[in-house]
Amino acid sequence: MRELVVAVDIGTGSARAGFFDRKGKLLARADRPIAMNRPEENHAEHDSEDIWAAVCGAVKVARDNAGVRPESVAAIGFDATCSLVVRDRDGAPLSVNRAGEARWDTIVWLDHRALAEADFCTSTEHPVLHHSGRVMSPEMEMPKLMWLKRNLPRQWERAGYFFDLADYMSWRATGSAARSRCTLTAKWNYLAHKESGWQQDYLERIGLGDLLDRGRLPEETLPVGGAVGRLSAAAAEELGLDTECRVAPGLIDAYAGALGVLGGFAAEPANLERQLALIGGTSSCIVAFSRDMKPGFGMWGPYFEAVFPGCWLVEGGQSATGALLDHIVRVHGAGCEPTAETHGKIIERVQELRALHGPSFADRLHVLPDFHGNRSPLADPHALGVISGLALDSSFDALCRLYWRTCVAIALGIRHILEMMKEAGYNLDTLHVTGGHVRNPLLMELYCDATGCRVVAPETPDAVLLGTAMAAAVAGGLYSGLAQAGSGMASGGEVRLPDAASRDLYDRDYRRFLTLYRHRAELEAMR
Repeated sequence: MRELVVAVDIGTGSARAGFFDRKGKLLARADRPIAMNRPEENHAEHDSEDIWAAVCGAVKVARDNAGVRPESVAAIGFDATCSLVVRDRDGAPLSVNRAGEARWDTIVWLDHRALAEADFCTSTEHPVLHHSGRVMSPEMEMPKLMWLKRNLPRQWERAGYFFDLADYMSWRATGSAARSRCTLTAKWNYLAHKESGWQQDYLERIGLGDLLDRGRLPEETLPVGGAVGRLSAAAAEELGLDTECRVAPGLIDAYAGALGVLGGFAAEPANLERQLALIGGTSSCIVAFSRDMKPGFGMWGPYFEAVFPGCWLVEGGQSATGALLDHIVRVHGAGCEPTAETHGKIIERVQELRALHGPSFADRLHVLPDFHGNRSPLADPHALGVISGLALDSSFDALCRLYWRTCVAIALGIRHILEMMKEAGYNLDTLHVTGGHVRNPLLMELYCDATGCRVVAPETPDAVLLGTAMAAAVAGGLYSGLAQAGSGMASGGEVRLPDAASRDLYDRDYRRFLTLYRHRAELEAMR
């Protein structure tokens, strides 16, 4: 009896796999690191063969830890960052860097080499941009593809496949080049609500008129909860599964997390529309759903059926959050490598200093967290971070003050995005947080108190994996649809309500936050 599913999540630095039963219980999980190449400023590359090997290793270890036999697994699903995988006509890796080393065939989501190309896309003012907040981000696939064609024309001529990383995984698992509606709608300017999803006039305008043929991109897409096919014999052997295991269409990792924490509301559309998912890790993504299309500036989307059937998805985001805290720890005079232990020591000391100094702790320090651009709500990939209020102090306590105020800035950035969403017509009051930020008590407190939202931390140890497991459960026939899988597999959560006593404090901080944005704009406007 096939009653189990496998979920694979590919993040920025690792791949992890988990085995789930039909009730959403995680039986076992395993992680494997993945390599990254940083050959130039703003360049970041993966090796897709290394990713596949890491996934296979993680699946086998998790299977052994769970004591699972291959014939008990109904389906496997993949979620991944929105990284671009390039393969030649024979399906072999094709280099995406100037040095031409073939193993580096994947442009990582956070790679910002295509800033000029993103600006060009924005300048077209094409209607497809109404589904990208009217601004193109260099983290999307079209600017990356434009960069490849402009800067490595010989590689472009040799190309035979272009994949979002999640679609590469399903191709590697099945041999099918079918694409997920989730990936193409969210990252490739594919309009799933149109009769023809690809807008050829737009592709011609940005110099990618040959993209569909060059990259073997299909006209039709597969919905979340569909099935790509079954594991090939080679993939089954490498994964330690069997060829009766079905493969679900890929998911963008943040949307898998949104499904994991909000899937239980899918059968109640009115209630779903009041819920917001915050997936916090290296970066942060804020995801909401609605029955009606509600476009707005600086938001990614609305995307039709990127997750739930008949439903629009909108996303706001911060390009560096966990990565920003790591950076602060690494570059400060009292800093060091940002390990989990180091973060723990800093957080512990911050709490001691807050207890000692009260609300006045570090209140003259102010931070704008745009160290890797502002994804939302300003939609400015060129934006830079700001720190105001530094003293001639390089002590550990000085690092703790800066760390705390950076956490405050991250939370105020979420509040800024929520204000934008409210202006666009979203009526949100509950924030479901998942990802690595759940393990940071400072952020979890601030997400509640600084935004004024009711905050829920899910019981499941990994909601991103759970969301991918829900999609796999539908692909494997364990449930008839995502609403049923969401109801059957969702976990509960710990609820936190905002502290009314801190409201005035964070209202003042938010006013200062917006003022700092105005001052930055004034400085940059001076000639």
